[in-house]
This record gives sequence, C-alpha cells and structure tokens, in this order.
Amino acid sequence: MNLRLANTDDEKKIASLIAQFRTDLKQLKGIKSTPNIEQAKEEFKEYIQAKYPIFVAEENNKELLGYLVCRIDNGTVWAESLFVSYNARRNGIASKLYEKAEEIAKELGGSTVYNWVHPNNDKVIPFLSKKGYNVLNLIEIRKPWENEVLTQKITVGKYEYNY
Repeated sequence: MNLRLANTDDEKKIASLIAQFRTDLKQLKGIKSTPNIEQAKEEFKEYIQAKYPIFVAEENNKELLGYLVCRIDNGTVWAESLFVSYNARRNGIASKLYEKAEEIAKELGGSTVYNWVHPNNDKVIPFLSKKGYNVLNLIEIRKPWENEVLTQKITVGKYEYNY
C-alpha cells in the first residue's frame, strides 16, 4: 500500500469513496440515500481548488482504499473527512492516513488535529479515542429542521440535547 497526495487524475476513483462517505454520514441521522458520484466529483474539485491536502491510500494495483481531506485554517488542521472502503477496513489504513494530518499539524507548529464528529458515529469516536483525542471542544446547537424526527437524547455535562 502506498500513501500519497491526491491529484486531479484521481477524480473518478476518489469520487466513489466520497459518495459512500456522504451516504454513511446521512445514515447516522437516519437518512437513507444512494451514492451521488456527480456530487462527489464536485466536492473533490472544491477540495482541489481550495488547495486542501488530500491523502489517498492506494493499493499496488492502483485501487484507492481510502482518503483523508485536511482543511487548514490559519494554521489549524481539521480532518475534514476520513474514509476507508468497507473491504479495506481494520488494516490500519485510517491510522496511516490520519498520521499525515498530524504531521501537517506539527509542521505548522500545532499539537492536534481538530475533528467534527457526529455524536453517534460509533466508528470514528473510538478510533480518535485510541489516538488520545478525548477533549470536547465545541457543541453545535440548532433548532430542529422542519419535519425532522429526533430519536435520541445526548447529555453533555449537565445539559441534555435532542439528536
């Protein structure tokens, strides 16, 4: 397996991973959808235009196994999205990709990578916990969307929120 920066030639291969990532995120909120390759291609183009570092894990046969997009704002590194294809999981690929984000943070004089995480994302929360990420920094609070059905309650400190 090879880790490298993505380039514009990766658009078709990475779009299928981005589309699956977006579908998975919607499922966390109980929204069923199908992968939208065209929308994923546009998202990839936006990342490239914004000059976000995009790392890909590539198999020897050039198949892309996963990707990580880093957003850098004023020297702060955010893991914008991290995804590994289903058949390649549990092989350390996500860890190797994530290490690239941590390397960028260190190069910029920082000590951490920031992450937006869905509260019920039971895959990435334990992943980040194993890496020592356990400080809750921000909470996004909003009104429910029209016709939104909230099925869970989450407690943070002494406050309870609908989710």
